[in-house]
Amino acid sequence: MSFRIGIDLGGTKIEALALDRAGREVFRKRVATPRGDYAGTIAAVKALVSQIGEGSVGIGIPGAESRGLIKNANSTWLIGKPLAKDLEAALGRPVRLENDANCFALSEASDGAGKGAAVVFGVILGTGVGGGIVVDGKVIRGVNAIAGEWGHNPLPAPTAADLPHPDCYCGRKGCIETYLSGPGLSNDHERVTGERVAPEQAVLREETIRRYAERLARSLAGVINVLDPDVIVLGGGMSNVSRLYTEVPRLWGRHVFSDRVATQLLPPLHGDSSGVRGAAWLWDAN
Repeated sequence: MSFRIGIDLGGTKIEALALDRAGREVFRKRVATPRGDYAGTIAAVKALVSQIGEGSVGIGIPGAESRGLIKNANSTWLIGKPLAKDLEAALGRPVRLENDANCFALSEASDGAGKGAAVVFGVILGTGVGGGIVVDGKVIRGVNAIAGEWGHNPLPAPTAADLPHPDCYCGRKGCIETYLSGPGLSNDHERVTGERVAPEQAVLREETIRRYAERLARSLAGVINVLDPDVIVLGGGMSNVSRLYTEVPRLWGRHVFSDRVATQLLPPLHGDSSGVRGAAWLWDAN
């Protein structure tokens, strides 16, 4: 049997999913990402696909493809590599690459939390911070293949509590990603308290998550001012923090250029791994 195979190539884990022709999930597995190891990453994807068998392969990546090479990836060992070409050689079949946030947004706009909405902004809050835009069911990639990449804009309206601006892997300082990614949350907690904890523990610290929610509200207000989406869907590990869905909309109004904000902030219907599902559908998205 031939399957629709999706791969979510994340910074900390690689997830594989297979759907049958009716769209039913028949396989799902996660493995740790071989961080810093390009050849190991190719081998890990090949091993997962070989466990599934025949089928189309769509891959969500934490970056974008430009002239056959990867750019803007927080998984920095992918940058400048001909990932699609090398994966096709390893797998012996064609692959389609798409930004992981675009895959996530496509999944949630199609039959997830954003189903029926004209404009959906899908947010990744995980190892990095990314975004994807779907308008009338179509992914908007942009002429530079960076549509939705809000994570590398500066944190809006910085206060004294936001300073000094943290360094970002992209070479800039104070990017939204340095505050709102999982590692950014841990780093912020350590800067303020001197205590180093994982993001899973940092979200339980009241003042730390309060600062996070306020920064997320400012940052998403900037997206609303430019894009004015019907729905914003959160994905990635931080999407599991339930209080964000009440606190952030309560706070973002003061930064939005409108007398009211009708945009909905929603958790993903398909869970924090919805992106891999969108990757599986890439061959049907064109």
